[in-house]
Amino acid sequence: MMQKSWNRIAAVLAWLIGAMGLFAGGQALLGRLPGWNVVSWLPVYNFAVGVLTVFVVAPLIWRGSRFALPAAAAVLGANLAVTLALQIGFRQAVAQESMTAMLLRLTVWAVICGLLYWRRAASK
Repeated sequence: MMQKSWNRIAAVLAWLIGAMGLFAGGQALLGRLPGWNVVSWLPVYNFAVGVLTVFVVAPLIWRGSRFALPAAAAVLGANLAVTLALQIGFRQAVAQESMTAMLLRLTVWAVICGLLYWRRAASK
């Protein structure tokens, strides 16, 4: 029962962070810019990962699918790659608010992956 609780916590975290990306990316794509410099492709990325997270990854986690940890790790990896790209290639163009949001995503996905890994290790 406790293992199911860890899945549910991880799924809710994934859904929340996905919904935030979906909302923020969607708003920017609709032309409602946040008031700071936005790297042109970042809202598309945020929206796409938000959709993927809300409709695919969070449900996989909720159900305790064997694909939950690999899917969460893929999202963590994608966020890490984008964060590094922003830091290395777009350092002068990216707003601090965007970097803060990416670091929040990285932290939440690391927690999600940790919960899923812990659940998997505890079930063995």
